Amino acid sequence: MREECGIFGIWGHEPLAAARLTYLGLFALQHRGQESAGITSLQEGRLKTFKGMGLVSEVFLNSRLDDSSTTAAIGHVRYSTTGTSILENAQPISVTYAGGQLAAAHNGNLVNADTLRESLEKQGAAFQTTSDSEVIIQLIVNHAASCGLQQGITQAISSIKGAYALILLTNKELIGIRDEFGFRPLCIGRLNDSFVLASESCALDIIGAEYIRDVEPGEMVIINHSGLTSRKPERQPKKYKQCIFEYIYFSRPDSKVFGRSVYEVRKRSGQQLAIESPVSADIVIPIPDSGVSAALGYAEGCGLKYELGLIRNHYVGRTFLNPKQSIREFGVSIKLNPVKEVVADKRVILVDDSIVRGTTCKKIISMVRNAGAKEVHLRISSPPIKYPCFYGVDTPTTKELIAATHSLEETRDFIGVDSLGYLSLEGLLTAALSSKENNEFCTACFDGEYPHVVRG
Repeated sequence: MREECGIFGIWGHEPLAAARLTYLGLFALQHRGQESAGITSLQEGRLKTFKGMGLVSEVFLNSRLDDSSTTAAIGHVRYSTTGTSILENAQPISVTYAGGQLAAAHNGNLVNADTLRESLEKQGAAFQTTSDSEVIIQLIVNHAASCGLQQGITQAISSIKGAYALILLTNKELIGIRDEFGFRPLCIGRLNDSFVLASESCALDIIGAEYIRDVEPGEMVIINHSGLTSRKPERQPKKYKQCIFEYIYFSRPDSKVFGRSVYEVRKRSGQQLAIESPVSADIVIPIPDSGVSAALGYAEGCGLKYELGLIRNHYVGRTFLNPKQSIREFGVSIKLNPVKEVVADKRVILVDDSIVRGTTCKKIISMVRNAGAKEVHLRISSPPIKYPCFYGVDTPTTKELIAATHSLEETRDFIGVDSLGYLSLEGLLTAALSSKENNEFCTACFDGEYPHVVRG
């Protein structure tokens, strides 16, 4: 349905092993997409792209990342939801036009991609992919042909509606852009005299770069041999709509996203959840990995013992990030294993980040009960997901979302727990240091209030 990806870019004054540094950055962002990976590097004034299907380590296993003259590079890891899972849709996407070469790495989703594609095709544009990311780059070169790249970008993004964090590379500059609402994250780092752009700060940490700040919503940063300059739109939305699901699930807990620590937001969510939804029990157990921080907060908040009662096989990918439901369900059976000595004869509170379809939770609850738990209570550190996302999070259609089709009691009975509790939206915003009155986040998957008019 929609696309959630990771992007990375680096620009230096001298050859700096840019392709290898980008490889490391993508490795840190692997959790954001596991279907394809690619790198476009600047070598001796020309852009060269290598991409393939699979994990970063698999795609570049037998390829040589030639760094002898590489001064800049961009990279992308993809989870395909808009456009099929084929090599042609892997990124970065590169084109050659009248102004030279241009490569793009995109995270997000456009809500008017079909309309824009149809208009471009009528003007003679030929598309090589089914991804909405190519719509962006075709729109840019369409305008840039007559007014130059930077002005072409400005004109192109004025036509785009939806979510995008975008990194562009030419032989002269590296450009980073966020949409006006700031749905998807993009931060700026510095490595000696080089500038770095990345979806999350964990990709800066792995190469030893210093986090400077986020690219602001609506901002375009231009990085070249003169340094970094910024261009901001004259008119900004009254409120940002940054995706709060970055805190709930997508981002790594060691990242700083939207200017805040992901770990701290998740832990505060668990503490707030303990206040809102307490229950008499013996131990608190996280459903790894994204439930760990919230479970720590919940255990602290209610004064119960925190235990690792579910052990994850880390050689199995994240089930939510696998697009085929059959593979998702197969993954659950080999992904987690309960520690019987921890859960046997105990009243257990399981803490997880969210419930989407409910099928994964149902299997986990069954495993814990079979391991001898006396009671199993489930606490969710986010509100019920009742609406699909159109901005880059792969949530199913409304009829597949269990919270949209089942009451709290029906959901509880379906997944087989003794009690079920969600964090309120107000509690989640409090944990994210925001408020309902001054909300800077998109919460459409919880309340149905979409920033754009969308079909769904």
